[in-house]
Order: sequence, then structure tokens, then C-alpha cells
Amino acid sequence: MEQRRHWWNGKWGRLARRDVFLRVDGDRWHVEQRAGGAEGVSQFYEYASVDEAEETVRALLEGPDTWRELSPRPPSGWAPPV
Repeated sequence: MEQRRHWWNGKWGRLARRDVFLRVDGDRWHVEQRAGGAEGVSQFYEYASVDEAEETVRALLEGPDTWRELSPRPPSGWAPPV
């Protein structure tokens, strides 16, 4: 599974932090909504198209939080240029 995009609500701490991830695995798109940081609780959604997945992402990012897009982690084996 490859992570394509990641958003964070800009808040620290288990009670306030929220993340939204967009991932792809073959022809299936996955959205994860996580509350509480790395050890928090997640909800998962699976879609057949990127358009459906992005529609869910847009809905999850609505509201009063100031969402920031973070860079995805590079694939394993990636090395920075020398």
C-alpha cells in the first residue's frame, strides 16, 4: 500500500490531534481518519476510484480546524540525492 497524501489538523496531543491519509493499493483507494495521534483510533474507508476517495477526504477536512498537508513518507529504499 502506498501513501499518496496526508493531512494534519495542526494540533498536538492525544485529545486534539487528527490526521487524514489517502492511500492506494493496486486499484483500491483507502482513506484513514485517525483521532489521537499514532496510537489513536482510526476509521477506514475503501473505494474503487480516486474520485470517490477524494470526495470523502474533502468531507473529512471540512470544519473549523486548520488542516495542513504533510509530505508523504518516501518509499522504502529511497535515498536522498548526494
